[in-house]
Amino acid sequence: MAFTKFSLIAAGLLALSAAKPPAHPAPATRPVAAQHQDESERPVWSAGHAREWYATKGWLRGSDFIPSTAVNQLEMWQAQTFDPMTIDKELGFAESIGLNCMRVFLHHVAWEEDPKGFKDRVNKYLDIAGKHHISTIFVFFDDCWNESYKAGPQPAPKPGIHNSGWLRDPGKLYYGSTADAGALEPTLHTYVHDVLNSFRHDKRILLWDLYNEPGNSNNKNASLPLLEKIFHWAREANPDQPLSAGVWSSELPELNAFQLSHSDVITYHDYQSPEKHQHTIDTLKAYGRPLICTEYMARLRNSTFFNVMPMLKKEHVAAINWGLVAGKTNTKYAWDTPIPDGSEPKVWFHDIFRPDGTPYDPKEVDFIKSLTQ
Repeated sequence: MAFTKFSLIAAGLLALSAAKPPAHPAPATRPVAAQHQDESERPVWSAGHAREWYATKGWLRGSDFIPSTAVNQLEMWQAQTFDPMTIDKELGFAESIGLNCMRVFLHHVAWEEDPKGFKDRVNKYLDIAGKHHISTIFVFFDDCWNESYKAGPQPAPKPGIHNSGWLRDPGKLYYGSTADAGALEPTLHTYVHDVLNSFRHDKRILLWDLYNEPGNSNNKNASLPLLEKIFHWAREANPDQPLSAGVWSSELPELNAFQLSHSDVITYHDYQSPEKHQHTIDTLKAYGRPLICTEYMARLRNSTFFNVMPMLKKEHVAAINWGLVAGKTNTKYAWDTPIPDGSEPKVWFHDIFRPDGTPYDPKEVDFIKSLTQ
């Protein structure tokens, strides 16, 4: 979901390629063993346990979801702008084409302002999703897009600019040059523990995605200590659901190694063409764990429902595309091709529906339904 997007291929321990992948990627190597864990932590699931869990889920397919009325995670979750009517309507669009899971981003500030109310709203969201037969992947931290944030009214979207209002978490308060990570860390720890302990037995939750694209926004290995901490905190909470953090960049081998050796199931992002995406899948099969693609589908990069979704179904890889309903996040515009006057792009980058439920491409929706129903 970042401005410069990387996609997975094999090279060295694990490779993930940017827009110009290496011409001759090295063959995949065997997975590294998980590092020693504190006795207070639940262990990483065995590959066999992970496969048994996945075998009960059927083929998972869905979208990264935020209601069209929210510009970012705070606007989705704060009390004054939480919009259950729109959530209900738009998850109904998803259900109508056979989608059965959504990936949804949280933000610690919405919890910090109102822990009980925040959890009540999460529960309300899960009630709505459950009504539509949709399970949920929740995401905690995120290194993408705007580094600064504050509670209260959120900025209006900038016309024609992809994800102009999206927020990192914890962002500048933790990683900035004048940040005091030590002061913020107890809040983050309490937040993660509170949410996980409150929902750790909730069957409506499919998976906890602990950190979206760690190392993005030029954080690189600076994100590794917090990534290690959130895995530790999550394993202390010992939820019933699996834990993961998706791999996404070839330039972060240490982060990749940690993510792959500490995740119960493997999650990844890939916006490449089908042939390269297939190579990603073949590489990650070496780990013997379920594969969940938590981001794909960028029409202008030859990653579409028509050419990638059937492959994911054939390989029994969960297929979660970026974007359900076009709205304030502006993700119908490409990462690197703004349209400042806000006019309609000739080809939408992400998203499936307009806010009134009309498909961007009716043939595309019919094709999705042919795979899901």
